[in-house]
Amino acid sequence: MSKNKTPTRPYLGFGLGLRTDHYDAVIKQKPDVDWFEIISENYMVPGGKPLYYLDKIRQDYPMVMHGVSMSLGSSDPLNQAYLKDLKALIKRVEPQWVSDHLCWGGVHGKNLHDLLPLPYNEDTIAYVADRINQVQDTLGRQILIENVSSYVSYTASTMSEWEFLATLTERADCLILLDINNIYVSAFNHEFDALEYLNAIPIERVQQFHLAGHQNNGHYIVDTHDHPVIDPVWELYAHAVRRFGAVSTMIERDDNIPPLEALLTELDHARSIAKPILEESVA
Repeated sequence: MSKNKTPTRPYLGFGLGLRTDHYDAVIKQKPDVDWFEIISENYMVPGGKPLYYLDKIRQDYPMVMHGVSMSLGSSDPLNQAYLKDLKALIKRVEPQWVSDHLCWGGVHGKNLHDLLPLPYNEDTIAYVADRINQVQDTLGRQILIENVSSYVSYTASTMSEWEFLATLTERADCLILLDINNIYVSAFNHEFDALEYLNAIPIERVQQFHLAGHQNNGHYIVDTHDHPVIDPVWELYAHAVRRFGAVSTMIERDDNIPPLEALLTELDHARSIAKPILEESVA
C-alpha cells in the first residue's frame, strides 16, 4: 500500500481490553499500553468501584467504548433509556470512538446475552442502516460496528457477509471495527475464504482491529476469548495490516484471564507483526 492511499483515521496504536483483574496492576505499573477499550455496560452504573477505577485509569490512557447490548438488528425498538445512559457515559469518558456489534441480542424486551448473526439481504441492510442512523443522531457521532462470529446461516441471505458489511456501512455512513479472529472463526465454520472477506472490506471504513483467542472443537470453532491468539489469526492480521495500513489494534481476553504481563507479551507480538509492514508501506 502506498502512502497516499492510506486513509486519514485516528490511530491510537496498540491497546488492551480493560478488565477488573488488571485494575490495580494498570494503576500501579502504568504498563506500556497505548490505550484501553472498555465494555460500556460495565460502567453504565450510578457509582461504585467500577467508575472509581475507570476515572483513575482514564487520567493516564486514551479509551474507546465497546458495547454489547445495542442490538442493532433486533425487531424490538431501540432502547432509548440505554442510549441515554450510553450518552452520559460518553460525556464522562470522552472516548476516541464508540462501537457495538452488527447483530441482534434480544427480542420482546428480553436480553439473550448473545451476539446473534443477521440474514444478509437488502431488507436487513435497509432496516439496520436506519437504526444505525438513529443511534448516530442520538449520540451525535459516527459509531463503529463489529462483525460477529457465527455458527448458523439463514436461507433468507442473498449475499455474503462481507458484501453485506460493506454495503451496510456505506448506506449508514458508519465505520467498522474489524474483528480478525471473528473472520477466522466464521470462515472455518462456514467454509469461506477469510482473505476474500478481508479484501472486500472498504479500507476507508475500518478504524479498529480486534484480536482474540477461541476454542476449536474440531468440526466447529467458538469465539470464547479465553485463549491466546493462534498463529493462523496472526497471519490473517498481517494480511489485514498490509491491506488497511495503520489501524488501532487491541487484544480481547474475557475468560481464563492471565496476569497482565502475559497480555503485554501478546500485544508486543502484534507490534512486531505490524511495525515492519507499516514501515515498508511508507518507504
